[in-house]
Amino acid sequence: MLTRIKNRFRGVPVVPRAGVAVTAALALALTVTGCTRYDTTSPSSARAHAEEASLPAGAVDCRKAKCIALTFDAGPSEHSARLLDILKEKHVHATFFLLGKRHIERYPKLVERMAAEGHEVASHTWDHRILTEIQPDEIRAELNRPSAAIARLTGHKPTLMRPPQGRTNKTVNDICHDLGISEVLWSVTAKDYLTKDSSLIRRRVLDQAGRDGIILLHDIYDGTVPAVPSIIDALKKRGYVFVTVPQLLAPAKPVPGTVYKP
Repeated sequence: MLTRIKNRFRGVPVVPRAGVAVTAALALALTVTGCTRYDTTSPSSARAHAEEASLPAGAVDCRKAKCIALTFDAGPSEHSARLLDILKEKHVHATFFLLGKRHIERYPKLVERMAAEGHEVASHTWDHRILTEIQPDEIRAELNRPSAAIARLTGHKPTLMRPPQGRTNKTVNDICHDLGISEVLWSVTAKDYLTKDSSLIRRRVLDQAGRDGIILLHDIYDGTVPAVPSIIDALKKRGYVFVTVPQLLAPAKPVPGTVYKP
């Protein structure tokens, strides 16, 4: 079953690996070049509009610190428990964009653990449908179902969502606004859906990392979790502080309907 899930997540199940890479790259290009035009807000811009606001005592101030956010899509999976162990050992909090069908449903205890250990639990839709290709009522269902499942398990309704393949548009933005959800894209991707080589995943992340970056990884793939300890260690040596996406935006709070991208 997991193999079928992995293949489906990469895009169209029958597309070969090279075709998937082209499809994913084209999908992201379309979202940022105008075919599905929308505005994005960077973490630094969000913070700049909240300069007078204060942070809770002891919170990381990303206006001063060199912050970066580690995010994981499409879990939980059989690898997530080990990932949570690593994050706990390294004293790092991450943001998890979870899939509902066959993931939240299959690993509810891991969802509870993510929240209990201080990670941000967010949505990656229910069944990874491309939101720009379906009707408004279907978009709402894709967003409402995982939100309800996460709220039942954690006691908190998620306020963040990552659209599958990063594809969004004004219709999706407006529905997210109505549902009280912000959208989060990324600035760093290791394309870990195309390789099991943990050293390559590590190198790709380190090559792209920058201040206020949002790193996209997937804990459903075999090579990803083994790369995480060395990614964390290397970025800490460079002076980065790991934060969740809401912490990256603070003292601003995520605004529903807004698309955040570094």
